[in-house]
Amino acid sequence: MPGCVIHGAGDLRVEDVPVPRPGPGEALVAVRYGGVCGSDLHYWRHGGVGDFRLREPMLLGHEVVGTVVAYGSPDARGPEAGTSVAVHPATPCGVCPECVDGRRNVCRDTRYLGSAARFPHVQGGFAARIVVPAGQLRALPAGLGARRAALAEPLSVALHAVRRAGDLAGRQVLVTGAGPIGCLVVAAKAAGAAHVTVTDLLPAALEYARAAGADTLVRADDPDDPGWPVEVDAAVEASGVAAGLDTCLRLVRRGGVVVQLGMLPQGRSPFAGNLLVSREIELRGAFRFDGEFDDALRLLAAEPAFDALVSAVVPVRDAESAFALAADRGRSCKVLLDFGAAPVA
Repeated sequence: MPGCVIHGAGDLRVEDVPVPRPGPGEALVAVRYGGVCGSDLHYWRHGGVGDFRLREPMLLGHEVVGTVVAYGSPDARGPEAGTSVAVHPATPCGVCPECVDGRRNVCRDTRYLGSAARFPHVQGGFAARIVVPAGQLRALPAGLGARRAALAEPLSVALHAVRRAGDLAGRQVLVTGAGPIGCLVVAAKAAGAAHVTVTDLLPAALEYARAAGADTLVRADDPDDPGWPVEVDAAVEASGVAAGLDTCLRLVRRGGVVVQLGMLPQGRSPFAGNLLVSREIELRGAFRFDGEFDDALRLLAAEPAFDALVSAVVPVRDAESAFALAADRGRSCKVLLDFGAAPVA
C-alpha cells in the first residue's frame, strides 16, 4: 500500500509500505484524507522542524481521518468497525508531572504521529492503512464529512492557542500569519473577540483570512497600511518568524498577552525582550492541544464555512506536487492528500 515517507531534506517518496496489523488495544484505520501541515513541510524542506531533526526515514502526517477497519483485541474500546473517525495524534504517557498536572499536551514522553521528537521516530498517518491506539479514535459527529473533519487537528491547535490567550470576549486581537493555523485562529473568532486583525505578506493568504472571518487585513510589509491597529489586547503569533513576534510585542497593550504559536526556527530568535519588562507583557507558548480535539469536531460539524479553507485535494500518488502546492501560500491554504482510491495489498 502507498505511504508518504520522508528520507531527508527534499527527499519525499511515495513508497509501498506493509499493511500493519493491530495489536491488543489497537485499531486498524483506513485513511481517507490527510492534511499537509506546516511541520510536514519543514521535514520535507529542511529535514526537521524546530529542534526535531530526522534521524531515520519516517512516515509523515498527523492530520488524518478515515474509517475503522478492525481491532486487534476484543477488549479494545472505540467506535465500531465501519465508523468514520478522526484520529487524535497524541498518546501522552499519563504518568509524568505534566500529565498528572493536566497538561498532557506538553507530556515529556508523548508519542505523536509523524514526529521526529523522539528516536526511533513515531511513524505518521500518511498511509492507506494505519494502526493507532483505540483510545485515539473519535467518531465524527452527525453531519460532519471526512473532508471538513480533516481540519480537526489544526483547528485544535488554534483553539488551544486562543485559550492560552485568556478571556478574549470583547477584546481587540492581532494574529500575525495567515497560514492555515492563523486562519483557523481567526475562524474560531478568537473566542468572542470584538475585532480581529490579521497580518501577512501575501495578499492571497489574507484573502483566506477574510474568508475565515477576519475584520481587518494588513500587509505585514507595508508600515503605511491604514489597517494597522494602534494597540491590541492580545496577539497570537502564527507566522513562526521573529519579525512576527516583534510585531506582536510592539502592538500589544501594557499588561497584554502574546501567544507564540508558530514554531520559530532552530536556535536563537531575537525579540524585543525589554518590552516584556517595561510593559509587563505576558509571553506564553502554545504547543499542540489535548481536549480541544473534541471541541474542534463539534465546531466543524456546526460551521460549514470551514470548507473554504480547504483549497485542494490531491491523490496520494501525487504527494510531492501536493507538498509543493501546500508550500506555495500564494496558491493554497490547507491541502489534503486523498487516500480513498489507494490500493491496499
